Amino acid sequence: QVQLAESGGGLVQAGGSLRLSCVASGSIFRFDDMGWYRQAPGTQRELVAGITRGGITNYEDSVKGRFTMSRDNAKNTVYLQMNSLKPEDTAVYYCNAKRSSRPCIECKTIESEYWGQGTQVTVSS
Repeated sequence: QVQLAESGGGLVQAGGSLRLSCVASGSIFRFDDMGWYRQAPGTQRELVAGITRGGITNYEDSVKGRFTMSRDNAKNTVYLQMNSLKPEDTAVYYCNAKRSSRPCIECKTIESEYWGQGTQVTVSS
C-alpha cells in the first residue's frame, strides 16, 4: 500500500521561499512520474511541476524560473523548492505519483495513481 506524506507548507510573505517535501512509504523508483499539484478555493486542481523516473522535469508556465522540483531516491522523497513566492501561489499543494504496469503481453495495462493529503501554502502581500 502506497502512502504519500507532504510537509513544508506554511505562511510566508511575498518574495519569500518554502521547500515542500513528499515522502513515500516505499521506493519512488517504482513510479514513472511524480508531481506537485495545487488547488485554490473555487478552482480546479492544476499540475505545477512534474518529474520522471529519469529526472526530467516540467513546470507550469507561471512558476518557471521560481520553482524547482527534485527527487532523492535514497530518501524516497521528492521536493518542491519555491522561491519568489506570490500571493497567487496560495493553495493547497498535493503530492502525486503515477505508475503503469503490464505484467504480460496479453495482460491489460494497469494504471495506478496515488495522492497525499496536501499541505497549505499561504503567501501574504
